[in-house]
Amino acid sequence: MGKPLFYEIFEKPATSCAIGICSAIWFYIQKSNIGYSHVGLSYEAAMEGHYWRIITSAFSHISVIHLVFNMSALWSLGVVEQLGHLGLGVQYYLHYTLVLVVLSGMLVVGMYHILIQKFKLEYFRRVTAVGYSCVVFGWMTILSVKQPSSKLNLFGFLSLPISFAPFESLIFTSIIVPQASFIGHLSGIIVGYAVGWGLIHGMNNYWAVTMLGWTVLVFVFSVKKSGTFDLNFLEIEPVTDPSLPSVRFFAAGNGRSLQMSTLPDVGADLV
Repeated sequence: MGKPLFYEIFEKPATSCAIGICSAIWFYIQKSNIGYSHVGLSYEAAMEGHYWRIITSAFSHISVIHLVFNMSALWSLGVVEQLGHLGLGVQYYLHYTLVLVVLSGMLVVGMYHILIQKFKLEYFRRVTAVGYSCVVFGWMTILSVKQPSSKLNLFGFLSLPISFAPFESLIFTSIIVPQASFIGHLSGIIVGYAVGWGLIHGMNNYWAVTMLGWTVLVFVFSVKKSGTFDLNFLEIEPVTDPSLPSVRFFAAGNGRSLQMSTLPDVGADLV
């Protein structure tokens, strides 16, 4: 008999949280009748400054089959959290999950740009990507490099050698989910190899917190700029140097405010 589920959840806390978040977001999307266009990442949306979609697209699923496949694979890949003796473990998992979410999303947009601008494939201008697949395929690839003898279990009965899992899963996903993003999965594999081979390395708590902080700032400012959501508590005003906006967070019911300076909007040159 296997271990009790609650014991495995205790052994895979970060994986369990990620599955819980993705599942809760899927439930909210279904109840609210939200579609791909509201949360997904596309080239046109990125060029309009909707950088927040890199994050929302990663944690959103529209199809229940897509959600089940990703979460089943992610649960199996949670073994990374138990390999602290090999230099992996929970901290490693958290640090490089953040890297996979951000870099794979940016790489998707970059690949769309090349296909549209260099190869004139206008089809990719409006392709919208959603799902945690970039992260799942990234961890498959990292584990195939770090622990090639491991197995990837899907749906509790399908077992794949981890060394071939990224490309086998790429084919399998394309069959059962025809709308699956080949470029999104490939981006996760590329970033995964970059991490596994040490091309991207050195993540520690300091760099993870720094990267998370910048991600949150870009997320909030791009949401505010896009006007997709009403953020009345946040205002961006010019100061002495018009290239340096100030940020004010107004507290409800009093006149106090917090101000800070920041860099120019990174999307200004792209729009």
